[in-house]
Amino acid sequence: MKYYLIVGEASGDLHASHLMQSLCRYDADAQFRFFGGDLMTAVGGTRVRHYRELAYMGFVPVLLHLPTIFRNMAMCKRDIVEWQPDVVILVDYPGFNLNIAQYLHSHTRIPVFYYISPKIWAWKEWRIRNIKRDVSELFSILPFEVPFFEVRHHYPIHYVGNPTADEVRNFRASYTESRQDFGTRHQLVDRPIIALLAGSRRQEIKDNLPMMIAATERLLERRGLTRQYQMVLAGAPSIDDAYYAPFLEGHDVAMVRNETYPLLSHAVSALVTSGTATLETALFGVPQVVCYKTPVPRLIRFAFNHIIHVRFISLVNLIADSEVVPELLADRFTLEGIAAHLERILPGGADRAPMLEGYAEVQRRLGDEVAPDNAARIMIDKLSQR
Repeated sequence: MKYYLIVGEASGDLHASHLMQSLCRYDADAQFRFFGGDLMTAVGGTRVRHYRELAYMGFVPVLLHLPTIFRNMAMCKRDIVEWQPDVVILVDYPGFNLNIAQYLHSHTRIPVFYYISPKIWAWKEWRIRNIKRDVSELFSILPFEVPFFEVRHHYPIHYVGNPTADEVRNFRASYTESRQDFGTRHQLVDRPIIALLAGSRRQEIKDNLPMMIAATERLLERRGLTRQYQMVLAGAPSIDDAYYAPFLEGHDVAMVRNETYPLLSHAVSALVTSGTATLETALFGVPQVVCYKTPVPRLIRFAFNHIIHVRFISLVNLIADSEVVPELLADRFTLEGIAAHLERILPGGADRAPMLEGYAEVQRRLGDEVAPDNAARIMIDKLSQR
């Protein structure tokens, strides 16, 4: 069968590449055409556009690049119609992908499958109308989305397991490097590691990394622990060393690149910017504090309490449906707050054991299904029925 996939960022490229590999396992005649990245290209097929040509984040960048975005949308629609795939598989990236789904529903009979469902439970819940109308099958990787879609909105979906859990499980099963060897390879001192995961985008790093460093330094100095721990930053693949340099200058912070999983394998605690990294950190069993600076913090707190439809921002807490990890965002994002919570999750800290118990519940709720394999089998079955 012919599969047309559309992703808009690096995480989508990763998840879509694994899905493509699974589709190949169950469909020997699978053909791919896609808007995607290097990982999808390595699997095979024809890449029409790289996701870097689509990935504009934030109001101002999107506004400035509207003509490019509209050109890419129009080109994508034409290309799908010309190729006539058996299915179009959308991966996250709802701003672009839901527009494509609406067009295909209105102008073609090509079915639309959505892998990694849009997070409308947090924002823009009205999009459920578009999803019900335009999406033939919806595939979720978060277990709490099932009652949201099926009970609240009477729209059946497929929970297929969580690909991040798959990836962490596979990595941990094969990773054997000792902390000493990891430290030697990266020229680290022989001390327990406090990992800093400050995000993958420049604005996130600018907003969060300085406070992460300052709070950790304050705690270690105040408790006389400076020579007992070391800070190690997980460098984002798309950010060069020159961007990090001003934030690290004058501070005793090491950095490792493209090795977040090995770093988490050896960390004792972590400060983490909200996102998939919070779930990865939990799956490695590393106690964490979630840090996220926002503009106009009091307004954001008001919105969080009265407008946004979720209790939490971290995937860990959302999956557990309880506050397993502290979320220091908006008005709670303070130097003293981060330092205090970090102290409580270091070895011997009062919150460390309860947090690890919460992590066990998160893993139980995620299950041990292999998400791309499950999704591929269901997709092929649904397409065969059509």
